[in-house]
Amino acid sequence: MIIYEDSGLYIEKEVSEIPWLKIFTKKPYKELGDLPKSLRVRLWDAYDIIEFEMKKYYHPKKINMASFANMLPRVHIHVMARFEDDSYFPNPMWGEKLREANLNLPDESEFFEILKEKLQNFNSFNIPN
Repeated sequence: MIIYEDSGLYIEKEVSEIPWLKIFTKKPYKELGDLPKSLRVRLWDAYDIIEFEMKKYYHPKKINMASFANMLPRVHIHVMARFEDDSYFPNPMWGEKLREANLNLPDESEFFEILKEKLQNFNSFNIPN
């Protein structure tokens, strides 16, 4: 499910028990270094916004970021809010499941609306210290 899209990238939700988004470039670049600098900066700005808003909205134990791209050899960044009582913590989400989780998280549709607003205002976004 795509939750945000602009001329250079799009962000989709990964189906999961945790808040998990993936940032993709629209063009299928293979490596981060292949991106034009302006798009690379935009991608990292998007990552910063997602991480900041995930921490603020969900209050996770940790934000995980990954970019393996072995199975899908194109630039994309995973951004995951992790909780001590999620099914895999402290293992990676691709690792061994340790328990059945029953997370009581706030409504994701509200989070997506907040995120869309922040992403649309890219140029004026500043992370407070």
